[in-house]
Amino acid sequence: MDIFIFSMVLAFAGYTLKLRSERSRIALLGGHLADYQIEKLMQTLTEGYARALGESDAARRASIWQLLGGTEDKLCAQTRQLAEGFARVEAGTARVNRLPWPLSEAAALIPGSSFDLRQALSIHAAGLARAAQADASFNPKARAFTLSAEMLLLQHTCHWFCKSRAVASARMMVRHQTAYALLLQSVSPETRSAYGALTGAA
Repeated sequence: MDIFIFSMVLAFAGYTLKLRSERSRIALLGGHLADYQIEKLMQTLTEGYARALGESDAARRASIWQLLGGTEDKLCAQTRQLAEGFARVEAGTARVNRLPWPLSEAAALIPGSSFDLRQALSIHAAGLARAAQADASFNPKARAFTLSAEMLLLQHTCHWFCKSRAVASARMMVRHQTAYALLLQSVSPETRSAYGALTGAA
């Protein structure tokens, strides 16, 4: 009985620390994101890509692609600014847990068990810019596919930082019907290589 009570106390303490850690991380990242419209721009692009790809009239389709170009530029600029602003965050608070443990702070004490969100955001900013600069007239469908994957991977990383990799992957499946492994294969080779080297993702 004493062991059972002790286990319950430990479980409650661990859960409390987990919630406190998550709230702190959500507040930190949310405070930086609040200065931008990144999520809204992503939604606009996602809906715009679907509309353009579903348009049968070539002239209308070209017009939609052209209009989306301005939104893509805004997203790239704001993501770059987010990465630059978050780069000033202290290293200890920017670590992302790579282990299945709930506490990122504990994982940060073990070498190689976490990665730096500041570096990840820089990779995402570069990936979005690279995809947006691709010639839309060459293969707009492939370009939109890569840009969409870059956006979703950025979302996944943010959720990973705030919660965990498992939660981020589950959200990706529920909201976008996209598996994490497929997402990694859909971004540009440069992003996949840099992101994999940083996070250990395969």
